Amino acid sequence: MANAASRKAHKQAAAEGIQLIVRNKRVTHDYEILDSMEAGLVLAGSEVKSLREGNVQFADAHARLDDAGECWLYNLHIGEYRQAGIFNHLTTARRKVLLQRRELKRLIGTLQTKGLSLVPLRLYFKRGWAKMELCVVRGRKHEDKRRHLQNQARDRDIQRELARRLK
Repeated sequence: MANAASRKAHKQAAAEGIQLIVRNKRVTHDYEILDSMEAGLVLAGSEVKSLREGNVQFADAHARLDDAGECWLYNLHIGEYRQAGIFNHLTTARRKVLLQRRELKRLIGTLQTKGLSLVPLRLYFKRGWAKMELCVVRGRKHEDKRRHLQNQARDRDIQRELARRLK
């Protein structure tokens, strides 16, 4: 049943012109996702070419709002593009996140709550443009992580039993 849903999501993404580059799997384990939004990134040409090769890591990546009301992405490691030579980019430079003004205002209000952070969930190309799914998250404690894993296992067992009975 999960495979059918996965295939359907993949077909829908292909129809929308989405090409997934990388997904941050730790986010769903370490954090509780409260809200998510699509955002663009300001990138140099060598960064885009390096992304197309899949040369990116965002294990420690996070976003912050500065005093001017702009959103910046930190610790996103985009590897160097071999053919760029001396015109290569900095691998871990901060990068500007492109959001609409109303989304920025909503984020400013939301992030004033203590314990909330902005973390990228996935990075992808949509119709040729580099996009990112940015999530407002709250950190999980060790007990919460354990309880979440137990609930996932229980739900998986229930789905398996239902599928077996429906055969």
